[in-house]
Amino acid sequence: MAGAVKSKEIRLAARPDGMPKQSDFEMGMADVGPIGDGQILVRNLWMSVDPYMRGRMMEVESYIPPFEIGKALEGGAVGEVVESRNSSFPEGSHVNSMMGWREHFVSDGAGLQAVDGNIAPLEDFLGTLGMPGLTAYAGLLRVGELKDGENVFVSAAAGAVGSVVCQIAKAKGCYVVGSAGGSEKCAWLRDEAGADRVIDYKAVGDLNAAVGEAFPKGIDVYFENVGGAHLEAALYHMRPMGRIALCGMISQYNNRAPEPGPSNLILAVGRSLKMQGFIVLQHSDMLPDFMRDMGGWIRDGKVKSRKTVLEGIENAPRAFMNLFTGANFGKMLVKL
Repeated sequence: MAGAVKSKEIRLAARPDGMPKQSDFEMGMADVGPIGDGQILVRNLWMSVDPYMRGRMMEVESYIPPFEIGKALEGGAVGEVVESRNSSFPEGSHVNSMMGWREHFVSDGAGLQAVDGNIAPLEDFLGTLGMPGLTAYAGLLRVGELKDGENVFVSAAAGAVGSVVCQIAKAKGCYVVGSAGGSEKCAWLRDEAGADRVIDYKAVGDLNAAVGEAFPKGIDVYFENVGGAHLEAALYHMRPMGRIALCGMISQYNNRAPEPGPSNLILAVGRSLKMQGFIVLQHSDMLPDFMRDMGGWIRDGKVKSRKTVLEGIENAPRAFMNLFTGANFGKMLVKL
């Protein structure tokens, strides 16, 4: 029976004021283990950073408790079971957990999902086959009520969620326009993800005009990841009975004061638009269908993934901060 192991972990040192900075995080050491009956010791191999974590760094009531100052952060991770006294998780198997931001952890198996690296690379269970993929699937198909052949607009279309939304919509025979920042991201969306049109929001002078030109017949479904000018532009060009799936508004996550709402929100009344926010946890019942459909799309080459990887747990804060500057291309991951 092995004793405790020394494990690095990233803790929240201070609640960010505006844009997160390095001093808001600190690295500590923890003694992890030994394990008891029914427990396993997991060594994390990959961890995820995601925009929603910014909300948990604020001390406000929300759908999930805030992170605590001085304690290790939490997030998606895939790891290897290195010691086991639990027959459901033998040594050498791999698990998906919410115990990221640390190198090792002990668990009794509650909340863990076994993952099979023979189906896909382990890190894909944090991306296309993980929470971002399910977010795209539920948001587009259930919240957005997508119908085959509709016109779909996606903001942050080269991100972990947006890139999957674009490809699911194309698999459904839709006309898809994605907005992203920079020529490399736009080229991938067009050439690899199959978007019909791409808007480089950093290069166009008038976003509203660019959206209108891309959608001469209007938008049926807008998948919202950004907020601000993107939401206003989409509202101007929504078709009657259109749907807006409010997944995120990353342009506002670091605001020190509330931002004024869309000046043209009144258009939602006359056009009978549906706008609905959602949290992926509310749609976990879709997981079996998601795994079946996504597995098929990946096998058929209809869904591809891009990843941005930083190595070493000490770089997890930098990976997280890069989410808010557009430095990530596809899913942002940390390899431990």
